[in-house]
Amino acid sequence: MRRPLTLKDHHHEQRIFSVRLMVGVILVLLLTLVLFSRMIWLQIIEHNRYTTLSDNNRIQTQAVAPPRGLITDRDGVILAENRPDFSLEVVVEQAGDLEGLLGKLRKLVTLDDDDLDQFEKRRHSARRPWEPVPLRGRLTEEEIARIVVNQYRLPGVRIVADPIRHYTHGILFSHVLGYVNRINAQDLDDMSLDQQRNYAGTHFYGRSGVERFYEDRLHGQVGYRQVETNARGRILRVLDEQPPVPGRDLRLTLSMKVQQAAYDALGDRRGAVVAIDPRDSSVLAFVSRPGFDPNLFVTGISHKDYSAYREDHDKPLFNRALQGRYPPGSTIKPFMGIAGLDAGVTNWQRTIFDPGYYQLEDNPHRYRDWKRWGHGRVDLHKAIVQSCDTYFYDLGFHLGIDRIHQYLSEFSLGQPTGIDLNNESTGILPSKKWKKAARGRPWFHGDTINASIGQGFVLVTPLQLATATAILASHGKQITPTLAAGEVHHTERHDLVLKDADNWQKMTDAMVDVTETLHGTAQNMRNDQYRVAAKSGTAQVFSVGQDETYNEKEIADRLLDHALLIAFAPADDPAIAVGVLVENGRHGGSTAGPVAHQVMDAWLLNDKGELDVPPPLAGAPGADNNGKETP
Repeated sequence: MRRPLTLKDHHHEQRIFSVRLMVGVILVLLLTLVLFSRMIWLQIIEHNRYTTLSDNNRIQTQAVAPPRGLITDRDGVILAENRPDFSLEVVVEQAGDLEGLLGKLRKLVTLDDDDLDQFEKRRHSARRPWEPVPLRGRLTEEEIARIVVNQYRLPGVRIVADPIRHYTHGILFSHVLGYVNRINAQDLDDMSLDQQRNYAGTHFYGRSGVERFYEDRLHGQVGYRQVETNARGRILRVLDEQPPVPGRDLRLTLSMKVQQAAYDALGDRRGAVVAIDPRDSSVLAFVSRPGFDPNLFVTGISHKDYSAYREDHDKPLFNRALQGRYPPGSTIKPFMGIAGLDAGVTNWQRTIFDPGYYQLEDNPHRYRDWKRWGHGRVDLHKAIVQSCDTYFYDLGFHLGIDRIHQYLSEFSLGQPTGIDLNNESTGILPSKKWKKAARGRPWFHGDTINASIGQGFVLVTPLQLATATAILASHGKQITPTLAAGEVHHTERHDLVLKDADNWQKMTDAMVDVTETLHGTAQNMRNDQYRVAAKSGTAQVFSVGQDETYNEKEIADRLLDHALLIAFAPADDPAIAVGVLVENGRHGGSTAGPVAHQVMDAWLLNDKGELDVPPPLAGAPGADNNGKETP
């Protein structure tokens, strides 16, 4: 039976279609509303926020390191300057595959293990992830060209031209100028917040010497600039800029001519020379030899070069002038003489008999004089001229260690001089209290005997010797050695005023006879241009037994006596005071004397060899702009 034919219900289908259409329209309207609302939210309500975020992606604020101040000598000769250096840097955040990038770079430029090790250290100590990390400096023109050609394959890599420190005379001023090198995390941790801001963008920091002491002055103030960059971080244009304030130039009191003379006079020998103008306390020469090349340290010294310095038996990194501690030997005798005179223990007429040794009562030990058969009848003048140990043994015994310590302290011996350098050694000027604390033992008369000729526990630096000599030359005026022209460094010490001021000149006369008389121990310093007051000295490196004889031919070179000498000139109006040390130089007069002579000639004589004493440095503080001892 056939089913009945039914027609479609168009009205029903139309209703379904209308409902679906309405739902669809509502959904579209709702979605449109959501999109429109979101657009309003993003474009209007959150406009400022996203504009700022966009600008932060497009606009960057970069710190601009200030140019470091130049360093010159007193005559304007440049000692430290800034030279452009092309270096390779990597922005790690933009590098992506860092290992792959470094592999590509090694094919383009020379990168040794030292470069990569330093890069890793700098990368991990970087303050911000988007800051560039130095990889290698001193790029050659060929290396620069290869990097530029392959720049599209090296994301995050850039070449920058930075001014780096250059020491124009290299090794000559190494120990006094010091050096700068890369700033590190520890340096920043030691700074205040304001200081850290001032070092944003700065790669270099004063590490030693004048560079370290005057870091704040030489560094300057950081600047900033806003730049627009593309997606690769490349700078498109500079939007705003606040230029940095350059570091201030530093003029030193050092004289290039005198410094060179001191360095050359030492030759290949280990030693130190310090020269001071007693009229204004300015340091004319500051040499420690051997030295080092400070330029190697600026961008990071290689392990090979650093190991060579560290393993060198001559210790080129050791600042002998500032930190070396040596027995002063007979150079201490003029200061001992002044102490004895002022304390009333001796006078210029008092004499003793020197049989070649000195003995304490009830003590069989003999303290030998350098002249085995003795000097006979000796007064203070003769004791200075001929360097008679026995006279000063007796003088020291009667003075006592307490008064010796008191008077020699007035000459800056055994304590910091106050020079504008860090890490100055104090030396040792012993006392009863010092020995008890340092050695846990009481003081003995024999200790005083040894100290009276600059042996035993007494240790001084070449800088202290030069300072003491300048105080002696200026008749007790307190001297604080100064390296920076125009700087004033105060100490707590006061001028040394003697009960009889004539003793200053009489001691000078005795020291002049050291260089001008037949029996003087520094006769080779005599010249026809100016009079020199001097005192030579030789300090033992090791002790000789009571019954042993010192034989230079049987002793290793590095166990030979140190040669020392102090001098000032012209004797009647001193313009230079010098302290010289030559390690293992054996004899002060014959070894250290010619060194001091060349240094004084460089300062006091003109190019024609005529006496032409330079005036004090204008602006400098104090300047007036109108057991066995061998001599």
